Amino acid sequence: MEHLQEHEASLEQTQRYCVQRPIYNEELLQGQLHRRERTPQTLRQKIAHSCRCSSKKAKSHLYSCIPILKWLPRYPVKEYLLGDIISGISTGVMQLPQGLAYALLAAVPPVFGLYSSFYPVFLYTFFGTSKHISIGTFAVISMMVGGVAVREVPDEMIPVGYNSTNVTDSLDFDARDTKRVQVAVTLAFLSGIIQLCLGLLRFGFVAIYLTEPLVRGFTTAAAVHVFTSQLKYLLGIKTSRYSGPLSVVYSIAAVLSKITTTNIAALIVGLTCIVLLLIGKEINLRFKKKLPVPIPMEIIVVIIGTGVSAGMNLSESYRVDVVGNIPQGLRAPAVPDIQLIPAIFVDAIAIAIVGFSMAVSMAKIFALKHGYAIDGNQELIALGICNFVGSFFQSFSITCSMSRSLVQESTGGKTQVFVCGALKFLLAAIVMVNLKGMFKQFGDIAHFWRTSKIELAIWVVAFVASLFLGLDYGLLTAVAFAMITVIYRTQSPQYRILGQIPDTDIYCDVEEYEEVKEYPGIKIFQANASLYFANSESYTSALKKKTGVDPCAVLAARRKAQKRHGREIKKANANDVEASVKHEIANDELPVNGRFAEASVQDMSPDEQERFVEPKPNIHSLILDFTPVNFVDSVGAKTLKSIIKEYKEVGVRVCIASCSAPVMNELTRLSFFDNTVTREWLFHSIHDAVLACQVKASRTEARFVPVETLSEYLICTV
Repeated sequence: MEHLQEHEASLEQTQRYCVQRPIYNEELLQGQLHRRERTPQTLRQKIAHSCRCSSKKAKSHLYSCIPILKWLPRYPVKEYLLGDIISGISTGVMQLPQGLAYALLAAVPPVFGLYSSFYPVFLYTFFGTSKHISIGTFAVISMMVGGVAVREVPDEMIPVGYNSTNVTDSLDFDARDTKRVQVAVTLAFLSGIIQLCLGLLRFGFVAIYLTEPLVRGFTTAAAVHVFTSQLKYLLGIKTSRYSGPLSVVYSIAAVLSKITTTNIAALIVGLTCIVLLLIGKEINLRFKKKLPVPIPMEIIVVIIGTGVSAGMNLSESYRVDVVGNIPQGLRAPAVPDIQLIPAIFVDAIAIAIVGFSMAVSMAKIFALKHGYAIDGNQELIALGICNFVGSFFQSFSITCSMSRSLVQESTGGKTQVFVCGALKFLLAAIVMVNLKGMFKQFGDIAHFWRTSKIELAIWVVAFVASLFLGLDYGLLTAVAFAMITVIYRTQSPQYRILGQIPDTDIYCDVEEYEEVKEYPGIKIFQANASLYFANSESYTSALKKKTGVDPCAVLAARRKAQKRHGREIKKANANDVEASVKHEIANDELPVNGRFAEASVQDMSPDEQERFVEPKPNIHSLILDFTPVNFVDSVGAKTLKSIIKEYKEVGVRVCIASCSAPVMNELTRLSFFDNTVTREWLFHSIHDAVLACQVKASRTEARFVPVETLSEYLICTV
């Protein structure tokens, strides 16, 4: 095998290719090509074509809208059934305790976490395109929902009992929870509508603006929010719940102010549960290849904790908060409270986008790993249906869970077929342990420091803004900063001068490689960005700096030299006349042929002659490499035309190489080409442009060669 690889490597090194063809500029190339004839369609024809329906087209649309119809009839039972059953059981076992725990983050009773773990999962099976992600409750989204619920329904709005002296104990928690459930359900309803609309309008591409550093920084900050919110449950401390800017600071301050009231029993049991969960996760991680299914530590801890609580009567003996009875069965459908929409609209947009970005990111990872494609627009529609329909059944907003998705994929799950499927400090322990993976993302700081300072800045801004401004405003701030970095990169591209690798048509940066050489009199300039209004000035200044030729400076120096030359000639002529007059008086001589003898400028010394030579650039041709240019706007076209004009005035010919067809069409629409700027100096490649510049320079030099040596010169150049 190694011998075969060495043989293939040697063949690659010894292979050669030789192409003999004319030097192609765009004018010559377009003259030899024939464009395909296309008959433009009228608006009526386009509408008629889009409305035309056939059985094949209807079938395709049906499959794209309901993907399960495409893959379920071809489901390979023998290959997939066992793996899907094991995966469904494993994921379902994780889903139940996580649903209970994440309901606390959403500021709603735990049973609503179970509702959110059932209806959306069932709906995604029909409408989703990913085969491996686990849809349901997720810490970040639950935290965002809880922040809105607490903001809209704070404890202060709930009436207290008349006969109670303790305000905290006399709050009408049932009324508070009912109103917060209404907020959470309406938020799911609205975010579902937003996701549906974005999906139908084909806005699945919005996820590209949520870059990986941004999402990871945002989720890390969300993990800190979640961890902070669970401290009071772990310690058994009663404090208010905070949301909005600086909520983390207020929550920590509130916990520290009541740290002396810590419930020792709750703390001991909670820490024990955390240790057990961490041990279980470590065993699952180390022995995941040997274990047929992961050890369901969450459900085991819930069972043990519930048994200990009931056996030791922790609620009454040690005043430990318990979830209480969980209602049996499912609730009847109910319409969300539409009147809440104006107050939560902005929050719904943030939840819709964050939820989609999390789901599509995980879906892309698994799709790439297992070799299938996902549809971003259909994912938006699927999530929108899950949230919209689920809201009528008392579900709050959901998305993809990273931990459950990894379990579902690692246990052999192939499809979504079988995915459907307490104490407060115990649930807090489950939440905290499940944040372990997110807290590991602090290691991104060192990674991005080594790889990209800009991505590090995005991560830090996303983390800091989301931590202190809240998850909603933090997300908006992070997205805005990411946009600014894009503008910064396009305004500050890298500029380089290219040279040729000897005996090839390959051109590289002359500052990077010693072997790369420049052609005498030719400069090849490249910028790794498009040419438009934001960077046109920097492009021009970098061009002048890199080439060492500033046409304005050359022209100014020429005018200055011409003026100085004129003064010197005038002074020399005046001195000659005076000397001639004196000589005539002294020798009584007459002028020869009616003219006095003049001292020629050529008789001056070399130092004096240098003062009269007009400044000239050290190059005769400038090639602009447009390979990285994706678009040119009107400002860029005017800048390019100005560059060509300025360099032409100082005797430098400017040509453009490797200009793509879309950029060429944009230049044509912008009226870039005219009598002074033609396609004659636009070339298919850098090497074509270099050869054309050499031929042009040779012809120019040949004009000044004496006639008797011209034939000898041409033979030498050929």
